[in-house]
Amino acid sequence: MTKTVFLCGFMGCGKSTVGKVAAGSLGAQFIDLDEYIEQQEDMSIPVIFSQKGEQYFRDCETKAIKQFGEKPSVVATGGGAMLREENAEAAQKAGVVIFIDTEFETCYERIKDDPHRPIAYNSTKEQLKERFDQRRPLYQAHSQFTIDGSLPPAQMAKKIKEIALQ
Repeated sequence: MTKTVFLCGFMGCGKSTVGKVAAGSLGAQFIDLDEYIEQQEDMSIPVIFSQKGEQYFRDCETKAIKQFGEKPSVVATGGGAMLREENAEAAQKAGVVIFIDTEFETCYERIKDDPHRPIAYNSTKEQLKERFDQRRPLYQAHSQFTIDGSLPPAQMAKKIKEIALQ
């Protein structure tokens, strides 16, 4: 594997779960972007959001994405990371961006009660559905490939591996 794979999609679409499996099959490092930022900032995402704001967090994502191109890995980006054109361009320059296209209801069931996801935790189902509908075309536009998020993780990881080795 000679390039970095960036997985994007809505919160709860399966980026981290599938990313770990794909990284293992590729013999690559797995990086969860949110966890990486928490380590770099020495605070949780909810604390970053409350103390420094979403814009600061988004700037941290941009900085990290630009760094990850230096070592081939599988990166599970946060739900908002690939919404920024600058991030998508940096990720595409460093490797390949794959959109995990998962139905809203599936994502919602996974994220609805998670206090570690400040946007999800503080939003109604209707607000999240609206955000999902706004983001989906951006994920599609900022990705080179799309994978069906309803597939089992092993099948999605196999497709990611095939793309990564092209």
